Amino acid sequence: MLSFLSPPPLDREFWREESGVWRINHLYLFLLTVLEMLGCECFCWNSVLESYPSEPEPFSLPAPLPQWPQGGSFASGRISLGRLEVLKISEFERVWSCTSSHGKSQGFIFYKPLEIPDSFFCLGHYCQPNDQPLRGHVLVARETSSEPEAESPALKKPINYSLIWSADSPHDGCGYFWLPNPPEGYKAMGIVVTSNPDEPEVEQVRCVRTDLTETCETCELLLSMNSKFSKISFKVWNTQPCKRGMSGRGVSVGTFFCSTYSDSQQVADIACLKNLDSTLHAMPNINQIHALINHYGPTVYFHPDEIYLPSSVQWFFKNGALVCSKGSEKGTAIDCQGSNLPSGGTNDGAFWIDLPTDDDDARNNAKKGNIESAELYVHVKPALGGTFTDIAMWVFCPFNGPAILKVGLVNIGMNKIGEHVGDWEHFTLRVSNFTGELWSVFFSQHSGGEWVDAFNLEFIEGNKPIVYSSRHGHASFPHPGTYLQGPSKIGIGVRNEAARSKLSVDSSTRYKVVAAEYLGGGAIAEPCWLQYMREWGPTIVYDSRSEIDKLIELLPVFVRFSVVSLFELFPMELYGEEGPTGPKGKANWEGDEKCY
Repeated sequence: MLSFLSPPPLDREFWREESGVWRINHLYLFLLTVLEMLGCECFCWNSVLESYPSEPEPFSLPAPLPQWPQGGSFASGRISLGRLEVLKISEFERVWSCTSSHGKSQGFIFYKPLEIPDSFFCLGHYCQPNDQPLRGHVLVARETSSEPEAESPALKKPINYSLIWSADSPHDGCGYFWLPNPPEGYKAMGIVVTSNPDEPEVEQVRCVRTDLTETCETCELLLSMNSKFSKISFKVWNTQPCKRGMSGRGVSVGTFFCSTYSDSQQVADIACLKNLDSTLHAMPNINQIHALINHYGPTVYFHPDEIYLPSSVQWFFKNGALVCSKGSEKGTAIDCQGSNLPSGGTNDGAFWIDLPTDDDDARNNAKKGNIESAELYVHVKPALGGTFTDIAMWVFCPFNGPAILKVGLVNIGMNKIGEHVGDWEHFTLRVSNFTGELWSVFFSQHSGGEWVDAFNLEFIEGNKPIVYSSRHGHASFPHPGTYLQGPSKIGIGVRNEAARSKLSVDSSTRYKVVAAEYLGGGAIAEPCWLQYMREWGPTIVYDSRSEIDKLIELLPVFVRFSVVSLFELFPMELYGEEGPTGPKGKANWEGDEKCY
């Protein structure tokens, strides 16, 4: 900021119309400088043309969407939630915007939905940063049918509005944030933004009857404004249903939440919608599932130096895999379908799977996998109340190789740490049930992962994204490169290397749908091995001290820790060999994906 900026002249000639935007900006910069000198962090308003956040460009996938197979309400544009019908609006009018005053290029833009069809009503406004394409949406709703007179209508106008916050300015570009005050027995769904101080008309939005809603929580902080003049802090978040996963009925409206208090993970003032239609009629049928996978199935690239490759489960069983039990000295060969594996139950440690034990050549061969036989195992499930479909694609590798640790500039290959038999990793495609459009992809990375929006993906052909599998550990990443897991800020962590190579699996053709519970019993024949709930490898606890000791000498003095502290820096799975449970034993089989 120009702290030496002089005040503008006060003569009338300065304010002539032909003076132009430069003179307004001159006064604006002067006022902004004064505020900065007083220690106030302020925001820029969009009435100053040169400080406008740039307008995001709309995003579309690389290729047009196909004509999906017919059946049900999948990709029909509208979804019935029981008492309400909703549709997605992605046409917006910009209402207000702001940018940070400290040289940050990122701005935030607030929109109201346009082109709302007759009989549908707005539920709230939309916000997003300007450094990503315009691809968001909000839902608008209408009642599906009349109820008995004793029932209250599903939608009602707010009584009035409460002003949450305003950005005052000497210009016309002020922003005002209004919370609809619902009638008793109703909930607001979102915030209304205006560029003038007049309270909005109650006709602008509708509130929803409480029994048709679910509680929601904040999930992504979009904007925060703090002032040294006041303890009041204004924050804007995206929201999501509190209860998510396969059985969750909460539906995200696409609106945002804002407040002047900071402790707001669970939101009381607004809610999400609730899908009361138990048939989930907007979910894809089996033909539509295959069409989605054929259209969006990613190509999975393994590192060029990978020696522990994937295989099919059947190949692993045919090449010597054993099922072992507590108290028994020798394991039993597993038949190719896994029909002799114990089914159901819990992971009680009574059984586990192991590599061949009596033949070193067979053991080493099984470890290496067989990429020619590899296929993706697909679990299809509803997400966000059936308004999205999650297509979880599981990759099986017979062996997880040792970790590569990074200490400063030095990379250290471990002998044992990080190894385990039977490695299950996955990624998940999230598809909009309104249109059949790929919305985002979840990349699983050991104990957590990340959702990546479609506009940040790499595509190899048409609308098929790329998934990079890391060397030895098989974690999934959206781009090639080196990723650190652990305390990377001090240059220490597990090194995940991802790169393109000739070693790849095309999941759009090499896959098998193993589960889709919402289709009903008998629709998908689940394989026998999927019902095996124990570990896919033996448990071996390492004496890791010998390998950790050599790390200590490499550390700078100021980051040398005790052995106990050093152990805490790395993921727990590095300190022992423990085969993971299969896909059905993972929390995300029924629940939502776990993000870091």
